[in-house]
Amino acid sequence: MSRSQETLHVSLVAIPEATVSSIGGMYDVLEFAHVAAGFDRIIGKKPPFVVEIVGAAAGAMMLASGLPLPVHRAVADVPRTDIVIVPSLLVPGGAWRKGRYDGLVDWLRAMHRAGAMICSACSGVFLIAETGLFDGRETTIHWSYAHSFRRCYPDVRVHPEKVLVSAGPREELVSCGASTSWHDLVLYLIARHAGAAAAQSVTKFFALQAHQEGLAPYVTFDAPRDHGDAVIADVQDWLRTHHAVANPIAEMVRRSGLTERTFKRRFTAATGMAPIAYVQRLRIEEAKRRLERTQSSVDEISWQVGYEDPAFFRRLFRRITQLSPGDYRKRFAVPAAVRSDA
Repeated sequence: MSRSQETLHVSLVAIPEATVSSIGGMYDVLEFAHVAAGFDRIIGKKPPFVVEIVGAAAGAMMLASGLPLPVHRAVADVPRTDIVIVPSLLVPGGAWRKGRYDGLVDWLRAMHRAGAMICSACSGVFLIAETGLFDGRETTIHWSYAHSFRRCYPDVRVHPEKVLVSAGPREELVSCGASTSWHDLVLYLIARHAGAAAAQSVTKFFALQAHQEGLAPYVTFDAPRDHGDAVIADVQDWLRTHHAVANPIAEMVRRSGLTERTFKRRFTAATGMAPIAYVQRLRIEEAKRRLERTQSSVDEISWQVGYEDPAFFRRLFRRITQLSPGDYRKRFAVPAAVRSDA
């Protein structure tokens, strides 16, 4: 859909798992985009969006946080819309149960067939994926839900390190990653339908944070443990506290009692990662903690996590996190006022 002066109808989908921060934040920014951009005379008086909250039924709905939310209309009373957004959902343990919102899923399919954009904020894609629209396509989601999402929807390619992914022949299937990346989603929608200048103006007015470097700096490595291979699980347990040893892969092979070739094959099948990549992720995760919580130099931390060559460590750290160790420390270090060593 190209930019136009037409006011677009946005439907924010409410279900009990929805988080008030994402649904409320998106509502405010999109509903008042013309007010924000109006200060720079980017948008006229006619708003680019009109927003309403929709759900299975109209009336008050209690959200995941325990706060009530007014649902303006039941989806059965919404025959068409231009943009549908499913907000961030609270899914404890990533245990999404399919089939609970069949009416909403059918409505999402119908809106897509009628030409609507279908968007998810963070874990909202759990619901949208039930439509099958993302099968064979790419999406993103909060990194903590990535493993369970892959199990639930194996036909969808998920990239939790990406901030925003658009898919489909019209780029009409849009998803954003970790919770506050709804900022990126609304700015994308404003730029797409009202222009880049309007999006820039709204960014400044609301002090929104666009995650231009991606979400890799925020991702915490979550090692798969539910694979059912007891031998691999045992070496994973050992590696958790011994990843800094000089030759961890040789020691894992020895502990497993398998041949090196068999071990590497089983390890990769169980964890989805080659042993060397797995070790690197553990070491970088430990380095991140030390950068956040200590005053040790980057060279010291390199040695502490198992790398004698600080230059190699710096290159690896940047490749995995998209930031240099120094930049990572500036962004995520625990403030001196609250450090236990301060």
